[in-house]
Amino acid sequence: MSAHHYEEDFYAWTQEQAALLKAGRLDGVDTDHLIEELEAMGARERRELTNRLVVLLVHLLKWRYQPERRGNSWRLTIEVQRMDVAGLLEDNPSLKSVIDACFYKAYKKAILLAARETGFSKPTFPPMPPFTLAEALAADFWPQ
Repeated sequence: MSAHHYEEDFYAWTQEQAALLKAGRLDGVDTDHLIEELEAMGARERRELTNRLVVLLVHLLKWRYQPERRGNSWRLTIEVQRMDVAGLLEDNPSLKSVIDACFYKAYKKAILLAARETGFSKPTFPPMPPFTLAEALAADFWPQ
């Protein structure tokens, strides 16, 4: 019945699994799907970190390469993304072990988005980030 709920009514399945776990009835737990969902939850947190870094890096690139267009909107976006990244790391400290990989992955995507948003060609932006992860996350860093 658990696997059926998983396929037909995910919410009902989650409630059933929680009730079984609370009751200590491990023999009734849909282990395979539960493992799959737990792994997916962890992957979502990592993707969220990468996505926040992408938005941050796009705006840092625009800040650096379009100084004449700098404004409060970009500044606030950068500040919000820094706070969001800090919040994710606070809520999920183990993400610190993968943040470097996420940073470089995010930068590759940020180049594409910055090129699209600025109208500049991709080669305008260096293949490696022109600032470190620590700089990107520092509240007082504004690339010139």
